[in-house]
Amino acid sequence: MIRLIQGIDRASHSFEIDRMHSIRYQVFHERLGWDVKVDDGWEIDEFDDCNPLYVVSIDPETEDVRGSVRLLPTTGPNMLRDVFPALLEPGMEVASGLIWESSRFSVDPQLACAAERSNCQINQITAELLLGMAEVGQLIGLTHIVSVYDAMMARIVRRAGCKAETIGRPQHVGKVMAYAGLFATDDEMINDLRQAGGFAGSVLEKPAPTDPLAAFV
Repeated sequence: MIRLIQGIDRASHSFEIDRMHSIRYQVFHERLGWDVKVDDGWEIDEFDDCNPLYVVSIDPETEDVRGSVRLLPTTGPNMLRDVFPALLEPGMEVASGLIWESSRFSVDPQLACAAERSNCQINQITAELLLGMAEVGQLIGLTHIVSVYDAMMARIVRRAGCKAETIGRPQHVGKVMAYAGLFATDDEMINDLRQAGGFAGSVLEKPAPTDPLAAFV
């Protein structure tokens, strides 16, 4: 199931936050060897100080964290604008109240291979996080989520039925080819992701609040 945690509520979710940053350390620092900021076994950066919305995959039986992804409005600080602007055409900008950015998509490495596979042969946790992002996007009234991702993730999202509109100019970042893509948060996307992941309904832990923007923005 997907638990939503706002950055300003980190102190109330200390276990989930610790596990999330520890998994990000294992994925981005240890496994991928990226040049990321680390602090005592955590991967954490300046964007975690911008009150992001964390989309966290929780094991419903053990309450352990299985993976997460971070969402930020494109109207404020975000990785595409401030870290990877070279992926966009000169003068191009993604800054809209209807588009948020996803970043730091990560799954516990110990579960990445062992977890159950979906109908389209992708990790079930990955499928849940992708669907969770789309559902959250629709919940708070977004039209799209923009993300920077590599070629391997591009193959995964295609298998999941998560169609992306590539924007800007794909290019090498370090050792990998990087892309910037827009993902819709409409009914078609959600239905495709549910079918690909084998989900009968919503993966969100909580039902939609009466005023989702007041609750999560």
